[in-house]
Amino acid sequence: HEGATHLGIASDHVIESFRNDLWPGYKTSEGMPPELLAQIPVVETERLVLRAFRSADLDAFAAMSADAEVMRFIGSGETLDRNMAWRNMAGFNGHWTLKGCGMWAIERKSDGAFLGRVGLHHPPYWPALEAGWTLVRTAWGQGYAREGARAAIDFAHRALPPQRLVSFIRPGNQRSVK
Repeated sequence: HEGATHLGIASDHVIESFRNDLWPGYKTSEGMPPELLAQIPVVETERLVLRAFRSADLDAFAAMSADAEVMRFIGSGETLDRNMAWRNMAGFNGHWTLKGCGMWAIERKSDGAFLGRVGLHHPPYWPALEAGWTLVRTAWGQGYAREGARAAIDFAHRALPPQRLVSFIRPGNQRSVK
């Protein structure tokens, strides 16, 4: 086959051709085809942009996920390594495809800084649709979680069928109770 090596491994040219055939214009600054990004709505608040996770978010998301103080009340309370952070980001974007809702990356409008995640979570083993959030420590205490959660809840009421909406907050996490 033209463009393949003797080992049957596709050359860069064949890969590029495949990508162009599958996703015309696939090259975006985010590294994700625009058609897929379009499935995840962008929501803007006064200070925030809630958007799909991008490959470029990995460094900031992995750093946040490796911070023991940030992760103390999230899930099992364990930090995540870079590979698990990547899998979480991919899972957040995939949740949108499977459930029509999911987590957004939080970007501060004023400077484009990555602040964390906020959105809706409802895997099949979860008792109800949940609004949740996790922010980098430097964003704590500034109302970003509340602002993003309000936008996520508003999205749920406008875009999803009526259903029970909860937010599970672990004991001791007083910041999230406000």
